This record gives sequence, structure tokens and C-alpha cells, in this order.
Amino acid sequence: MKLALLALKNLVRHRLRSLLTTLGVSAGMFLYASVQTMQHSLAVATEAGAADTTLVVYRENRFCPATSRLPEHYLSVIEGIPGVRQAIPIQIAVNNCGASLDVITFRGVPPETLRAYNPEINVVEGTYEDFLNQSDGALVGQHFARRRGLSPGDTFEAVGVNVTVAGIIASDSPQDENVAYVHLPFLQQASRVGLGVVTQFNVKVERAELLQPVAEKIDETFAADQQPTHTRPEKAFFAETAKQMIELISFTRWLGLGAVAAVLGLVANAVLLIVRGRVRETAILQTLGYSRWAIGWMVVIEGGLLGLVGGIIGVLGATAFFHFKSFTLGNEGLTLALSPSLPVTLSGLAVAVTLGLVASLYPAWKATSRPLVQSLNA
Repeated sequence: MKLALLALKNLVRHRLRSLLTTLGVSAGMFLYASVQTMQHSLAVATEAGAADTTLVVYRENRFCPATSRLPEHYLSVIEGIPGVRQAIPIQIAVNNCGASLDVITFRGVPPETLRAYNPEINVVEGTYEDFLNQSDGALVGQHFARRRGLSPGDTFEAVGVNVTVAGIIASDSPQDENVAYVHLPFLQQASRVGLGVVTQFNVKVERAELLQPVAEKIDETFAADQQPTHTRPEKAFFAETAKQMIELISFTRWLGLGAVAAVLGLVANAVLLIVRGRVRETAILQTLGYSRWAIGWMVVIEGGLLGLVGGIIGVLGATAFFHFKSFTLGNEGLTLALSPSLPVTLSGLAVAVTLGLVASLYPAWKATSRPLVQSLNA
């Protein structure tokens, strides 16, 4: 504790240098935390787990929602397949099929079956009854509403579709947070695809181990039909369809590595300059009884403090930035919410402190390796 207090006093004595170093560390950790937030959000959307029981039935050899068209009457056939627990037809209209930062996605669903199929949807503003009673009503995800500044009763237009916000919804599913649910017949007419035609079917199976058998059975059933299907687990569908977005986010790993290297070099340089500037002071501390180990630990603690303070500013700044800005990436009608998470925040702080400590090892060795007499005469 005494060494930590002494290290803090040394940093405070060099206010400008410590401030500039801390700001540099915070900038690097802001970039690192931003990259990790993107990577974590992508992992949540694409990595399959034991609790995943949802399939997506899409038109074979189609990707953009505008090109996937399936007869709505497939629903009764799908529901009759052994292992299928629930199914729902979905018509999708999107303003941009390519990779984009600002994607507006409408999902047309049978309003009377939406809540039964997706019970985790919670209406936090407005009411579900208003949605049922308004043919042009929309249930808008919290993320989407925050980004667009929407409240119940507001109207907005996109993709040639005009809707009235009937409610704001919250859900554990990132996809629900970033779309607007509307009535299926309304969207079929507004997007001019015609009644009886949908983009896809979402299917819930009884158990996770039935995903592959049921998917194969669905595709086999419609293989000879005029509109054959390609059925995949929901997260696999996301991973295969949103390839542009995944490649873009995968590239950001290099930015994260660059940020780590920059922070490491910045802290090492700052601590080394501090050590070189107080050679005589270090020698005096040794004559007062401080061992070389104590001097070295003090230098390491200084680096750790610079990393900790810079990490707090940068990582918490990135967390607040993504929370309030509500950024999303979209591709092929799918949306990925870039949402901050506690694991990313904690790991970012741990990385910042670790970098500070590691970067101080060489300066700590330099501070203790010089002969005492030579240091006193410096």
C-alpha cells in the first residue's frame, strides 16, 4: 500500500505527462473496447448453443429478402412435420440488402399469433391491443426506437411503407430489438408482393437435437415443388447470409491488436521517461532503505495505475457510446445490434491494467539495474 501511494504521488507530480499518457491509453482502450463489443455481438448472433431450437425456412438459392418468395400455405405442411412445435410466416421488407450501418427492417407477421410464437416480447410502451386493433400499427424494438427517436403514436415511413407506432418492445433476442413488427397482410400489400406470399418461415422444434432432422425433412418435402426451400438453424442462417457484415467485423480484430500494441508502447515510453527523469531520487530512496525489489514494484505499480485510469476512461466511454448511440449493422435483411456487455467491459479493464503492468517491466528493470554510486552522481 505504501508503494502504491508513493507511485501515485510520483504520477501526480508529473501532471501533464501523466494526463497525456492517460488520454493516449484511454483512446487506445476505447478502440479496443469498441472492437470487442462488435466481436462479442457477432458471437452472440452466430454461435449456436444447446438452447437454440429455431429454424429459418428460406427460398433455395436466395439471399436478399426481396428475392425469397414462398407460398404462405406451406405453413400448414410445416406444422404437420414431426418435431415441429410452432411455426410462423414472415414477410420482410428492408431498405438496403447490402452491408449498412442504418438498416430499417419491417417484419410482417400474423398479429394474433406473434405473442404466442414469441412470448419473450415485452411491450414496454404502448399496448399490444393497440397493435392488434390498428392495421397499420407497428411494434418497434427498443434499439430501433431509440435510434429513430420514436414513441407510441408517432408515424414514420421507410421502404414505401407508412406505419404508426403502436408500442415499443423489449426482448432477449437482438433481432427483435432492431425491427418493426407489422401486420402480415398490410406489409404484403404495402410492399406489393401480394397476399399469400411470404419471405420465410421461422420454425421452433421440440428439442435442439431435432434441428437437423427437421430441417432435412422440410427441404425434402418441398424439394420437388416450384419453390424449393433451404432450411437452417437461425444462427447458422445469420452466419451464412450476412457474410459481408461478418467479414467486415472480422477485419476489426487487427484494429484491436493495433490498439493493444499502441497502449503497450505508450505506457512503456511514458514510464521509461519518468524513470530516467528521477535517477537521483531513486538512488536516494535506496540509501533510505528501499530495496531494488521495492523500487521495481513501485515503477510497475505506476504503469498499472496509468493503465487502470486510462482503461476506466476508455472502456467506460466505449460502453456509454454504444449504449446511447444504439448502432446496428445490417446485411441481407438481418440486423446486428452493437450492444455493450458486462464481460466486454470487465475484460477491457483487465487488459488495460495488464498492459500497464507488462509495459512497466522493462522500465522497472532499468530503474534498478544502475549502480547506486553512479545514480547518485547523475
